Amino acid sequence: MSDSRSLSPADLATTVVFAAFIAVLGLFPGINAGSSGVPIVLQNVGPILAACLLGARRGTAATALFLALTAMGLPLLSGGRGGIAPFFGPGGGFLLGWLLSALVAGLVVARLKRRSLPVLLLAGVAGAAADYLVGVPFLGLYTGDLWSAAVQSLVYVPGDAVKVAGAAVVAATVHRALPNRLAGAAT
Repeated sequence: MSDSRSLSPADLATTVVFAAFIAVLGLFPGINAGSSGVPIVLQNVGPILAACLLGARRGTAATALFLALTAMGLPLLSGGRGGIAPFFGPGGGFLLGWLLSALVAGLVVARLKRRSLPVLLLAGVAGAAADYLVGVPFLGLYTGDLWSAAVQSLVYVPGDAVKVAGAAVVAATVHRALPNRLAGAAT
């Protein structure tokens, strides 16, 4: 008996592969900018790309798997960080925001029912905004100053815009090359 909410073996394998892809993005070192203590990393685009390619459900599952493995101590974050400490540091909200980022990006693609570049760009922007929605208030709580956290987070916007645009181009190209192979009907 199969639960309609469970992942098929193929879906599970794809989810694991994308969790590994997010980990591979951590091989690129972070760049410390500003005084917030949150590095600029390539890794934060992984959940958005996973969701744009796999849909909300599997993209969020891949992100959750990655975060769980990181929390268990695997050094999968940029700079070889792992364990529970990064989740309670200044960037902890942005890490947790990756879950909402993947969910939102995947839902945008699913609701608009198109995988064109403009839709994927919109999904990426919405996913990045969702990450900021969680990360900035968390940073504000961490530092004790929400306004300062918001201003300090502006340093990430240009790089995130470039990453989102790149992810949208990659996702559009993959969807053209493999129509309905990755995302299928799953959300």
